[in-house]
Amino acid sequence: MKRGKRYRKIKEMVDSKKLYPFDEALGLTKDMPHVKFDETVDLSLRLVTGKQKEVLRTTISFPHQFGSLKKILVFAKGEKVKEAQESGADFVGAEDLAEKITGGWVDFDVVLATPETMPIVTKLGRILGPKGLMPNPKNETVTSDLPRIIKEIKGGRREIKMDEAGIIQVSIGKRSHSPEQLKENSKVVFDAIMKLKPLAEFKSIILTSTMGPRIKIEPRSMRNEE
Repeated sequence: MKRGKRYRKIKEMVDSKKLYPFDEALGLTKDMPHVKFDETVDLSLRLVTGKQKEVLRTTISFPHQFGSLKKILVFAKGEKVKEAQESGADFVGAEDLAEKITGGWVDFDVVLATPETMPIVTKLGRILGPKGLMPNPKNETVTSDLPRIIKEIKGGRREIKMDEAGIIQVSIGKRSHSPEQLKENSKVVFDAIMKLKPLAEFKSIILTSTMGPRIKIEPRSMRNEE
């Protein structure tokens, strides 16, 4: 299959067998021929895991934001309804929202619930669960502190989690960000992982952009960012 000039140029720039220092990889991503849209820059980190199944899941807030605003749905009652509305929630209710969701409505990106509404939300598990929208106290989507959590989500708070293969996939910015901004965002991800797993070891770290190639990162160069 004949390849275009952009593809051939990228092939010349990136050595698929080399482990790049992180700063150099970011520079390569920025220097590659551009496309007509602002590509997303992603990190894929594969951790060394033990025989027992590990759970690594947390939330982060990037210093340099990107992406569209998320639509927030809040299950609340009483005074918490007004609190959620005043904090910027897009949809607030209880049984009425549950009925709409049961009917097939899922036009929202994040679901929060106050503890007293969880009996209502639990019945929606078969709908919200497969979509990754089920509220959970571990990531503070079951909360009484609605103003803080809504503010964080509106400000770009994101969840990162490790799958069964030990892989964490996370977007760290756009190609329009400077290398320093991408570096600062990636440091937030790395720090969050090391906080949960201080002795974490990485099998591989891959940097990519939407239309770009895989750039293999030397894991020690990420540790040097601590």
